[in-house]
Amino acid sequence: MITTVTDATFDRLVLRAELPVLLDFTADWCPPCRMIKPVLAEIAAEQEGRLLVAQLDVDENPATAVAAGVLGMPTLNLYVRGGVVAQIVGAKPKAALMRTIAEHLPAVVALSR
Repeated sequence: MITTVTDATFDRLVLRAELPVLLDFTADWCPPCRMIKPVLAEIAAEQEGRLLVAQLDVDENPATAVAAGVLGMPTLNLYVRGGVVAQIVGAKPKAALMRTIAEHLPAVVALSR
């Protein structure tokens, strides 16, 4: 399950999260954003309890997107203890996303193999 984040909930759900958070900055009108959504849903299901996968609609929540410096979509930020440890811009295959996550969270990927 992908968690929905808003400007109002960003601090609580992402910055203060106990788990690492993969946050997808997305928009309804963005075709690559729609393409990556099923991949993110798979990752969310496989990594449940180890990684929170979330999305934030940039049109409805511009303050967070601007503060994060998001210029293109999809942009995926990986947050650990409130800080960004990796950023992925553009739709990527699941294997590429998992490689990036593994660089920063090896236990997450190791548990899913």
